Amino acid sequence: MQPVIATPAASRFWLVVAFGAALVAAGLGAAHYMEVEGHIVTGMNNHVVWGLPHVFAIFLIVAASGVLNVASVGSVFGKTLYKARAPLSGLLCLAMLAGGLMVLMLDLGRPDRLMIAATHYNFTSMFALNVFLYSGMAAIVGLYLWTLMERHMNRYSKPAGLAAFVWRLLLTTGTGSIFGFLVARQAYGSALLAPMFVIMSFAWGLAVFLLVQAAVYAWNGRTLPAEASRRMSRLLGVFVAATLYMVAMHHVTNLYFARQVEFERFILVDGGIYPALFWLGHVALGSLAPLVLIYAGDATKPRNAAVAAALVVAGAFCALYVFIIGGQAFPLELFPGAITRSTFYDGQIAPYTPSMPELLLGIGGVAAAFLLTVIGVHVLDFLPRDPDAAPASATGSG
Repeated sequence: MQPVIATPAASRFWLVVAFGAALVAAGLGAAHYMEVEGHIVTGMNNHVVWGLPHVFAIFLIVAASGVLNVASVGSVFGKTLYKARAPLSGLLCLAMLAGGLMVLMLDLGRPDRLMIAATHYNFTSMFALNVFLYSGMAAIVGLYLWTLMERHMNRYSKPAGLAAFVWRLLLTTGTGSIFGFLVARQAYGSALLAPMFVIMSFAWGLAVFLLVQAAVYAWNGRTLPAEASRRMSRLLGVFVAATLYMVAMHHVTNLYFARQVEFERFILVDGGIYPALFWLGHVALGSLAPLVLIYAGDATKPRNAAVAAALVVAGAFCALYVFIIGGQAFPLELFPGAITRSTFYDGQIAPYTPSMPELLLGIGGVAAAFLLTVIGVHVLDFLPRDPDAAPASATGSG
């Protein structure tokens, strides 16, 4: 029997898999620790019940919907440049959806009761409706990938892509509606949140795709065509600008109502960490800086596109932290015109400091998506095939 000699490429692959698996294990360990010890070991409390893990989970779910937009542009609208990237887009969608749902289920507590939630429905709850949206998304995207990867099924790729496109819009609308229908918090309860989440998914999903695409091309020793980099970067710029517009309209709408002015002042001016994350993290770093890189810099350079995409992702986490946690930290107005105080922080800004188990659980969800993507790209042919994509070096490996 001939000895098996590990090539450098194979060694690197298993090293990356081991790294991803270690992060997933750390996340599962953190979830177990919080389950055994209780949420007292986290920064969450009676007011801030959705902490840092929810920031990770919502980002992964929203971006999972948005990343499929790359495939939709190719299959539904017939753009060849994007059609070559449809399989990778579908894989990323499934991987990120799985990672986000992993964090969501483990953070809500009692994951052993998942079967009850899956078999007993309250159809007046957006949470119950989202169970159908998430499972339906996985099924439709799986079918869509089958039509893309199996040559005899290629003729069905367009209708399958159209179904995936419509369903991803429904899914993101449902995610935004979880907050939009939540009238018990002044930060939420707005019809603008559903379309705002749809637009944000376009920007965040494309940003994630550009980062993964850059990594896949570098791993395989290939160079992204300049035209592909330019067109996808410019599209990212359009989505980032549209997101800024929707966020601005959301805050302007709130400022129009007198009861929301104090909350808006808290989020935008004197709320401590929240205004800093909003203006510096989301607006400056996550929106304006990428727009400058895309439109004032050289958009044909993949490095510029990757940096802009990384900034958009960083800004997305800042925006969600402000939206989810800041929205809960602001006190409920139980009795208009009166001041309420109690040992339960009624009428006071709720404190929240993220804990290490929460951070590890969130990173574990990202690592799960990363692991599924790495294995999928390695096992199956998800690498985009551009006719003019030349190898960057003769030593590139698949």
